[in-house]
Amino acid sequence: MRYFTLNRRWLAEAIHLALAACSLWAAFLLRFEFRLDPFNRNLLWAALPVVLVVKVAVFRIWGIQDLAWRYTGFRDLLRIASSAFAASLAGGLAVRLAQGPSFPRSIPILDFVLSLALLSGAHAFAKVLYERRGAGSRTMAKRVAVYGAGKAGWTLVSEIRGNPQIGYEVIGFFDDDPAKLGLRLQGVKVLGGRQALESQVKALQVELVLIALPQISGHVMTEILEACHRARVEAKRIPALSEIIEHKVLVEQIREVRLEDLLGRPTVALEEDTIRAGITGSVVLVTGAGGSIGSELCRQIARFAPAAIVGFDHAETALYQIDQELRASFPGLVFHPEIGSIQSPRRLQEVFRQHRPRAVYHAAAYKHVPLMEAHLFEAVENNVFGTENVVRAATEFDVEELVLVSSDKAVRPANVMGATKRLAELVTLAAGTASNHTRFVAVRFGNVLGSNGSVIPLFQQQIASGGPVTVTHPEMRRFFMTIPEAAQLVLQAASMGKGGEIFVLEMGEPVKIVDLARKLVLLSGLKPGQDIHIEFSGIRPGEKLYEELSAYEEDTVPTHHSKIRIFMGPKVNRSSLSIALEDLRMAAQAGHAGGVVLSLKELVPDYNPSNYLLRRAFQEKAFQQKETLHQNARQVVA
Repeated sequence: MRYFTLNRRWLAEAIHLALAACSLWAAFLLRFEFRLDPFNRNLLWAALPVVLVVKVAVFRIWGIQDLAWRYTGFRDLLRIASSAFAASLAGGLAVRLAQGPSFPRSIPILDFVLSLALLSGAHAFAKVLYERRGAGSRTMAKRVAVYGAGKAGWTLVSEIRGNPQIGYEVIGFFDDDPAKLGLRLQGVKVLGGRQALESQVKALQVELVLIALPQISGHVMTEILEACHRARVEAKRIPALSEIIEHKVLVEQIREVRLEDLLGRPTVALEEDTIRAGITGSVVLVTGAGGSIGSELCRQIARFAPAAIVGFDHAETALYQIDQELRASFPGLVFHPEIGSIQSPRRLQEVFRQHRPRAVYHAAAYKHVPLMEAHLFEAVENNVFGTENVVRAATEFDVEELVLVSSDKAVRPANVMGATKRLAELVTLAAGTASNHTRFVAVRFGNVLGSNGSVIPLFQQQIASGGPVTVTHPEMRRFFMTIPEAAQLVLQAASMGKGGEIFVLEMGEPVKIVDLARKLVLLSGLKPGQDIHIEFSGIRPGEKLYEELSAYEEDTVPTHHSKIRIFMGPKVNRSSLSIALEDLRMAAQAGHAGGVVLSLKELVPDYNPSNYLLRRAFQEKAFQQKETLHQNARQVVA
């Protein structure tokens, strides 16, 4: 490779030297009207070696021998122009110093103009030749159109032409800006906007539309995708600017349109230096490390070079999978997979004693709303008392920071899952009032796309089976963000916490679940309502039509990060909480659903139990009363 690079540079310098000699010779011919007498001919031969030596030196200083000819761009031409000007000026001065005033002053000016024309022309010709050779080799090139006649589209076309092995031939641009209609970028015409897409695709036999709009909104992306479906043409996109991998060409990152593209959430800007300061060189423990959020937290934490990550989970297969993934993606990372349940104080103490984590991210929880309505006691044992076990272990082993991953369902909860997550927040924050060493904070956010138990995998399975897609209610709305975005903002909020805060992540506008279903059908290349039907199945136990993030603007105050606010809830009375928790524990251990519901209501006053749970509690009470009557009757008979 080094031999090839040296040869390429020597060849470039030889060509530049030959062009420099030609430009000086042509300058003399023009100056003397193509009649060189013996005196001027001798002047040329005397000046030539001086000028060539000077030009070689200047070209090396400017580094034009290192320019990649096949990728010549505007900046390269500017470098060539500046080097040609400097070389002609320096060469002319050197010759006048050597030969005196007999050397014509107009020669350096003519030499500069001719040198610039020859050098830039040679580089441009090499680029065109390379692209034509590439185009000639594309016997089966796919005919593509680029949607977006901006900087990203211009760059994409340039890289497609510079990478003929991709097998694309750009036919035209589409853009919704009327001012760009008919313009040409790199010789490629702007054909129109969304309205013209269907007719132009058919007329020009376009096989693929590449969407080059990195900062596009979800609404516009959906409309473009619908237009492509009407035109029966495949659509792909280049990623958002934050996703573009450094040192890789744009054309290699063309990918399918994803659901998050249709939601159109803006890219998160992280304060990575602050996050790095709290993680690099530290041991970090993640509970629920095999889950959607827990595993993504492990991936994000691994980027900041911790001393070790301890992954704690009771799910053996999920923990094994994240262990294998991290070993492959981060070979230098120390990852300790630890099997165990947060409901076991003994196991938690073993893990904390062995690894001594500096920070704990507590993501382990039961989160499925209808399932937790049917498993009331398990939800309380895991989400409430499991959190209490983690908090106690963190306090006992002097953890510096514990971050609870909470939920928007903890706001005015209408289900057991939400009530237990709100109670987990109270348990976490109450621990902070008694600890001088550990900082306890909670982070609250809504649903994440594609997480375990979310509607997305269910919808995808129903679409794959031919439908119908079942939605509970036409007005059901939820907040959504991507899993990486949620994990990144959890790390960001944790780096900001001083102890005792509930951080609320900005979730944007709530999304109708039925709209989400339609978009998933659209992404599958099918038409909602025609190819795949959508049916409404009714609200399930414990579900609300709308979720909240603590009346986002009313009950929260901003932080310096635009995506994170702080919930200003009431202060936690630790002694009152401890007494009420004991009542809850006794009711759960005794298996009294009514007692558990009443205790949850006492601890979380704005908890509104579902009708399902209230019926269950009343049935239990009636059954107990009936049992008491039977016992009394048996005693009377005896």
